[in-house]
Amino acid sequence: MSTFAKRERLLLADLLETAGPEAPTLCEGWLTRDLAAHVVVRERRPDAAGGVLIKQLAPRLEKVMEEYAAKPYEELIQLIRTGPPRFSPFQLKQIDEVSNTIEFYVHTEDVRRAQSDWTRRELDPVFQDALWSRLERTARLMGRGVPTGLVLRRPDGQTAVAHRGTPVVTVTGEPSELLLYVYGRRDAAKVDVDGDADAIAKLDEGRQLDI
Repeated sequence: MSTFAKRERLLLADLLETAGPEAPTLCEGWLTRDLAAHVVVRERRPDAAGGVLIKQLAPRLEKVMEEYAAKPYEELIQLIRTGPPRFSPFQLKQIDEVSNTIEFYVHTEDVRRAQSDWTRRELDPVFQDALWSRLERTARLMGRGVPTGLVLRRPDGQTAVAHRGTPVVTVTGEPSELLLYVYGRRDAAKVDVDGDADAIAKLDEGRQLDI
């Protein structure tokens, strides 16, 4: 597994273990047990995981999620730590890097920032650059359906256009915080939002992404 994905995977497992199965998360309606089950199903049950994107598979995903959430919590944590099964595509380093770095980073923050005493992590510049690279490549995909123009900006001035349109809302922050923002963790993301007040209100009411 890639360095960043592996690091975030193990950190997530540690946080889930420490928090216990009934702790809150930033994923609406999910406790830590549900989040752990989601991570395991995503990697180990591709026959069901497609329900996130394909409506016809949603009932199957819900059923399989319930089955995994009912497993011993310690077993779920161990499955997260050990990673995907041997012949999973997630075992390939490139796929692991592309698919899991953001997945585990966001879910790590889902656990951390749902706690009342959380503090912001200091992320190294190399990791921030890696997150920005992924955000640049996927900004327009993640911004589809946004009701206003949306520009994502790093503190150093680098920008990525998530959605073309007017009026424009500009969201400024570190790549790690911008990712949380576009993935729907807007209240927890430490960003500055600039633009017309009505446009910002529309953006807040608009479609939010999840993983």
